[in-house]
Amino acid sequence: MRAPVLLFAIAAAGVACGADLRSPSAPGPNDVPVLVGAGDIGVCGAPGSLATGKLLDREQGTVFAAGDIAYPDGTAEQFRTCYEPAWGRHKDRTRPSPGNHEYGSPGAAPYFAYFGSSSGPAGLGYYTYRKGTWQVFSLNSNGDSVDTRGQIDWLGRELAASGASACTVAYFHHPMFSSGPHGVLPPMPVVTEFWKVLYAAGVDLVISAHDHIYERFTPQSPGGVPDSQFGIRQFIVGTGGAGLTGIRVPVQANSARRIQGHHGVLKLTLGAGEYQSAFLDTQGRVWDRASGKCH
Repeated sequence: MRAPVLLFAIAAAGVACGADLRSPSAPGPNDVPVLVGAGDIGVCGAPGSLATGKLLDREQGTVFAAGDIAYPDGTAEQFRTCYEPAWGRHKDRTRPSPGNHEYGSPGAAPYFAYFGSSSGPAGLGYYTYRKGTWQVFSLNSNGDSVDTRGQIDWLGRELAASGASACTVAYFHHPMFSSGPHGVLPPMPVVTEFWKVLYAAGVDLVISAHDHIYERFTPQSPGGVPDSQFGIRQFIVGTGGAGLTGIRVPVQANSARRIQGHHGVLKLTLGAGEYQSAFLDTQGRVWDRASGKCH
């Protein structure tokens, strides 16, 4: 673990949260230590949305939905008619994270109503759970719509509590680094804060979406410096069904693999002290693989 003094200082200083944001395990079989999913998902009648939902029919594990789940505004009607036919049958095993399109509805209220307790306390949009031997964090990167300081303080406390013994993965909608169209913009301030705290704690993996591509990075610091010892490996998986976008040239530094033009999901197999990843298209074909050890 990096910089434990920082995290324990945050833990000591943080105010108590009024809601329980922890749960002992994710939905789905505990003997299948798999996270599988994507972001940018539910567009009404879109073939890609329906096809990735059918792909999930063949995959076990906990489903993560990394934001922009019901287009275009995250209304109750759009959750019913755009998301439900595609991924809705996997709702009981889904642990979501909100995207900017969810906040097209005030306070993302339909998002919290649709997913209920699986989305964490209503209005917050962040929580943590165990999956096998791993600690998993679902965070809310919509900095204008959530108490950023409260979320960062909570994250520091939870990382300090989980300690160096746990392998850790976090997912949230907006990426820190991207070779997609949004990569020309500075990262969201809350995402920069996430990365600083996650890196200090020795977190292993981060999953984001927002750009409608697949991209895998080599482990790096929040400053984009390669770091094979403590760096975070980031994935972008904005391939859940919304219209796909392209790759910018030149690509982002430390980008190891980029795929455009294919809807699909990221499958993470979470072992004891290690992980394996695979990007699957809607036909179940593997386009990218990676593996690594926990810090």
